[in-house]
Amino acid sequence: MSTKPISNKTDAEIPPSGDGDAVINDNLNYTLFSWSKQKGIAPIPIQKAEGVYLYDYDGKRYIDFSSGLMNVNIGHGDQRITDAVVKQMQQVSYVTPNFATKVRGELGKKLAAICPGDLNKAFFTLCGATSVENAVKLARAYTGRHKIITRYQSYHGSSYGAMSASGDPRRLSMDAQQAPNFVHFDLPILYRWPHGEESFLQESITSLERLIAFEGPANIAAIMLEGESGSSGCLKYPVGYLKAVREICNRHGILFIADEVMSGFGRTGKWFGFEHHDVIPDMICMAKGLTSGYIPFGCLMVSDTIAAKYDDSMLPLGLTYSAHPVACAAALENLNIYEEDGLIANAAAMGKYVEEKVEALKQQHPCIGDFRNTGLLGCIELVKNRQTKEPMAPFNAKPDEMKVMNEVAAALKEKGMYSFVRWSYVFIAPPLTITREQVDEGLQIISEALAIADQYTTN
Repeated sequence: MSTKPISNKTDAEIPPSGDGDAVINDNLNYTLFSWSKQKGIAPIPIQKAEGVYLYDYDGKRYIDFSSGLMNVNIGHGDQRITDAVVKQMQQVSYVTPNFATKVRGELGKKLAAICPGDLNKAFFTLCGATSVENAVKLARAYTGRHKIITRYQSYHGSSYGAMSASGDPRRLSMDAQQAPNFVHFDLPILYRWPHGEESFLQESITSLERLIAFEGPANIAAIMLEGESGSSGCLKYPVGYLKAVREICNRHGILFIADEVMSGFGRTGKWFGFEHHDVIPDMICMAKGLTSGYIPFGCLMVSDTIAAKYDDSMLPLGLTYSAHPVACAAALENLNIYEEDGLIANAAAMGKYVEEKVEALKQQHPCIGDFRNTGLLGCIELVKNRQTKEPMAPFNAKPDEMKVMNEVAAALKEKGMYSFVRWSYVFIAPPLTITREQVDEGLQIISEALAIADQYTTN
């Protein structure tokens, strides 16, 4: 038996666990927080979560207006997922991915029924980033080409390949180490497009076609786009844009990959964001709402056409935890809950209600410049002046440029809301279970916080 001490700290140096302060201390002293400076942060210590609410150790309730990270689509604490996971763990908790399990086949069959066209083959991954990584690998292997075209102001994950695919400025800090052969393009935003809406679509398509010509169509394996824009600001595609992208891909033999990690599984009022655009991709990257965050899990859905290439040759993809039976069980039950509880229809209905209520808030708050929303994936953009459209905080704002937005975020937290605040954006993406009364509750808190930003406007 080892005589090595468990810790070189005395009991007096280690704060007791059990209350909120101790939870915070343990987290700050022994763990690292993503996308944050590690000193000066004040995380909320969550003791329990239920429905659209989070509760801290003092019993304070927070309405979760961003569904965690836009992933807890069915709401918190649904014990149907717990029961499904426990049952599966009592039968088979893990086998290697080269075994067949009942739940794996059932989940694949269910996803094939949900997905349109010939998207019938599921390669199960661990998260959104690993879905994207494997989509990129498969696109290159299938086409024999190497370039991947993606959009500036997009986010596809934080692993090296997925971050390189992203147009998000968080990739810039490791810019020299980016994975090669990712090419980005700019897509204008209608809110700030100065040339009239009639030219908006055509210029966007023409710009993309120029880029493809410059890069060489025969070099391009895939174009990857979010089904609906998420954390970059819910930026809208020009009407008809994705149909044009699909046609361009068909013309040049380029694959079209839809990243539905955030916009999938009812978040936009349909199963997938791309369904609002009347297109069918060649691959779909999934995660987040696939299990509603109850267990980490992802999926790359692949067309029969692509899958057929590997009927008689090795599929060059593999993960130790691919098709993990416990995660499959959580996902399968989660998909059943969407259907049993009518959550996708509720997301569409509540999304329209949110739009009506925010439109009314515009009359009250001069800081609201724009509201972009699809289903329950939306964000309010705050501006200093509605005529100039100067944002309350610029793109990739420095800490000293976030003063006003930090005040708004602090007010939301103090008044009992958790929501995603980034640059000049306040996101509205609650669980799909939300009711009209809960929407009203959340928007009232946002309205009170926006009164702070109103003081900095010059309208």
